Amino acid sequence: MAAAHRKPLQSRQVGSLLFLLCISMGSAATIRYSVAEEMESGSFVANVAKDLGLEVGKLAARGARLVSESNKLHFRLHRKTGDLFVKEKLDRESLCGKADPCVLHFEIVLVEPLQSFRVEVRVFDINDNAPIFLNKEPLLKIPESTPLGSRFPLQSAQDLDVGLNGLQNYTLSPNAYFHLHTRFRSHGPKYAELVLDKPLDREEQPEVNLTITAVDGGSPPKSGIAHIRVEVLDVNDHVPQFSRLVYRAQVTENSANGSLVATVSATDLDEGSNKEITYSLAQNPEAILQTFQIDSHTGEVRLRGPLDFEAVETYDIDIQATDGGGLSAHSKVLVEVVDVNDNPPEVTVSSVSSPLPEDSPLQTVVALFSIRDRDVRVGGKITCFLREDLPFAVKPTFRNSYSLVTDRGLDREEVSGYNITVVARDTGPPSLFTETVIEVLISDINDNPPIFQEDSYILTVRENNSPAIFIGKVHAEDLDLGENAQVTYTLLPPQSGDLSVFAYISINSDNGKLYALRTMDYEAIQNFQFVVKATDGGFLSLSSQVTVRVVVLDDNDNRPMILHPLQNGTLPCNDLVPKSADAGYLVTKVVAVDGDSGQNSWLSYHLLKATDPGLFSVQQENGEIRTLRQISERDPMIQKLIILVQDHGQPALSTTASLNILLVDGFSEPYLQFRDPSKNPTRVNPSTKYLVISLAVLSFLFLLSVTVIFVIHIYQKVKYREKFTVQEHFYDDCNFPNNLVQGRANGSLSQPCPYEMCSATGTSNSEFRFLKRFMPNFPYPHGTGEAKPEAGSNLPPDSDRNRSRGSEDHGQVPDNCM
Repeated sequence: MAAAHRKPLQSRQVGSLLFLLCISMGSAATIRYSVAEEMESGSFVANVAKDLGLEVGKLAARGARLVSESNKLHFRLHRKTGDLFVKEKLDRESLCGKADPCVLHFEIVLVEPLQSFRVEVRVFDINDNAPIFLNKEPLLKIPESTPLGSRFPLQSAQDLDVGLNGLQNYTLSPNAYFHLHTRFRSHGPKYAELVLDKPLDREEQPEVNLTITAVDGGSPPKSGIAHIRVEVLDVNDHVPQFSRLVYRAQVTENSANGSLVATVSATDLDEGSNKEITYSLAQNPEAILQTFQIDSHTGEVRLRGPLDFEAVETYDIDIQATDGGGLSAHSKVLVEVVDVNDNPPEVTVSSVSSPLPEDSPLQTVVALFSIRDRDVRVGGKITCFLREDLPFAVKPTFRNSYSLVTDRGLDREEVSGYNITVVARDTGPPSLFTETVIEVLISDINDNPPIFQEDSYILTVRENNSPAIFIGKVHAEDLDLGENAQVTYTLLPPQSGDLSVFAYISINSDNGKLYALRTMDYEAIQNFQFVVKATDGGFLSLSSQVTVRVVVLDDNDNRPMILHPLQNGTLPCNDLVPKSADAGYLVTKVVAVDGDSGQNSWLSYHLLKATDPGLFSVQQENGEIRTLRQISERDPMIQKLIILVQDHGQPALSTTASLNILLVDGFSEPYLQFRDPSKNPTRVNPSTKYLVISLAVLSFLFLLSVTVIFVIHIYQKVKYREKFTVQEHFYDDCNFPNNLVQGRANGSLSQPCPYEMCSATGTSNSEFRFLKRFMPNFPYPHGTGEAKPEAGSNLPPDSDRNRSRGSEDHGQVPDNCM
């Protein structure tokens, strides 16, 4: 091993440092150097080129460089000279800590050719750290009763240096009670122990002060000191004493957390820490520890959790008092919980009868329940009642048990269910109550008949309707539920036993829809009525009835019928007009009737065609034919007129009447205005006598036929009235198509009637006046194109015969022609 010493520069020779450089070539690849720590930056370590056997300048030529394993270089290389210098000040304690030896590793790398050399630099320790105590003033508490020879370990001093420069020994200041003994650890620094040489007496000397010194092995040595304060403890030979063996306290159960329950007190005759007493709740159940707490210094016992008299009435708390020496004593605190009225009554429902039939008798038991008050001692008497006025009452059965019974009649249709609030209240104080809701549903019984929405129904149907057409609906509501509310509709059979109405009307039993089974004919029947019965589906079914009146609305399906002049297919009727007649002379009157009613029967008369349109006019309202001017000799003797008779229906129907008017001489003298015979004596024409006789016969026959027709009409009217006043109805077993055609119409006008024909009085003209209506409406004879009733229709049995008879009777109406 080689050692190299570097001399400082000439200007720094006095304070130069001697560096020992040792180069050990253990192998061709490793170079070892040694340096002392704390060398300044730039200090010379060794000449690497010389040690490697290289010429000066080869390091620079071959690009020599240093590479460290820790990526931090503590040295630098001068390539030109090959000298190795300290790059920064070295601190062995920072680099290696307590490790010994402290070696730094790096490599010298050369290129062309590539070659590396491993270098190890050992940093030697110098005594640059003194021993130190972390705790400069440690405190030892030693009881006065401690036996001699007792050892008390002290903390070790810390010295960052190693080897001889590290901690070597401890010394203790002179004293009468202790000596110092140094001990070694297998790993770690030496430590010292105080050994008691003389008994301690607290009363003689309560405290001993010592100084310990730690010394290292450096040259010169360095040291560190600590001041030890030994406190002589009193011997704990007295146990704490409680002022009472048992403490008693009362606390209300509604006291808040933190409320003071009791205060315990204990004393100790010792001094110092032995006299200091700490209170605790030792050896107590978990329930007590969660409910109470104690102040360790004052002994105050306070609430920690809630109290409940109903759960726990008393608590037995064990209190422990411990002095500073570890001696302890025990006492008890008996806590009595005072009950307060903090629990409302509890209602327990054991049975409920729901649903309850609405016909339940009075005092029917609906529910059973009991009431319990946990505050038995302070709650007082319990009262039970219903919060609202309901048809129920609370009835006590036995102690704290009650029944809920019906007090009034029930009606599901008014109230289908009840939420009965039962209130239980104690007398306190303070008074507390609880509310319990009992739900009771009311079940339905069949106690309500179906009720029709209207007292009676009036339905309309237009004649000539399609069969099975929907004409209206009846509806009844049943306030019950389920099957009790299912309504079935039927037609009651008439009391008279006449079932002819069944041929006209049918009803849907499920929804009350009414249908016309056949085509209606206003001229045969204008209205009829029947009774509909609504029956519910209850076990004991209930029903109600309503009267339905069906009004047949007229259609304009009848043409006007000419009564006068008679149109019987023979020669037209001839009326005689004297040529001497003045303008406005009443020639005759066209009389017609219409089997329809209302506006459909309103007739108007028009002159459709005439030989001389300027000679005659027709009154539109009454059909009177009058002359428009004086008859001249140039006028044809025979005047042919065609009169159009038209109703006001939509569309309007019409018919025509043809008549011939004969312009005659001398015929009109007996019928002209009365003249004085003395002033204008005339000779009676023999033909006039035959004309008068013929007119009288025709008038008689006409009046006779009108009388017969009138009697027949009265007979038919009485028969219809008996037949179509219906009292009951029949069940509808028919099925109808869904797309029924509904026909309705409102309003009707009075039925037109023919007029009685009478001879005019007070005039000498040949004319008639029609004073009153008395005849029924007649349909046209067969072959006129009018609608006829269907086969099997509910018309009077003699209706067809009467029609033909009426047609025949028309032929008997006298003509005023000769």
